[in-house]
Amino acid sequence: MNEFQILELLKLKLGITTKLRDKPLEKIISSVITELTDNLGVELVGDRSDHEMFIVDYAAYRYEGGVDMPRHLQWRLHNLQLSSKKEVKNVEQ
Repeated sequence: MNEFQILELLKLKLGITTKLRDKPLEKIISSVITELTDNLGVELVGDRSDHEMFIVDYAAYRYEGGVDMPRHLQWRLHNLQLSSKKEVKNVEQ
């Protein structure tokens, strides 16, 4: 997972052009990754752009201090959790 690239994408999303907020944004990115992997059981794959963009969107939501998680983030998080727990079972046996 390239956290520098995620930071740059997050800054673009938030309209931040300076490096003044890099440290807090790096902490938010790190906490989002930890929450997703350790608490929510999502297996993040570093070369998947949909995983990186979810981290960017989720970190932006955290930075902006939203109370209720937007529906599109809930839906995407749910799908990430399901795909991480996916097991192929042969139900015919």
